[in-house]
Amino acid sequence: MKTQTFNIALPKDLVTKVDKAAKKEYRNRSELIREALRVYITDQEQWADVFAYGQKQAAKAGIKSEKDIDQIVSKSRHGKSNRRS
Repeated sequence: MKTQTFNIALPKDLVTKVDKAAKKEYRNRSELIREALRVYITDQEQWADVFAYGQKQAAKAGIKSEKDIDQIVSKSRHGKSNRRS
């Protein structure tokens, strides 16, 4: 794995937390931060996929705004309360 070194500035309290977490997991700072970044980036990619899927489904359903969603939810709730009566 090719690596590149760079410097970052962190608040002292965060460095303390990083050091404690690294020690607990038998890692050094670099390993812990590398893993944290991998997890963060993977999570962001997965959320982007979820939102893209949601946008695709909304487009298929003709939903163009939050107002459309509010109307769908309102109709659904209203319909459920009518069935109980």
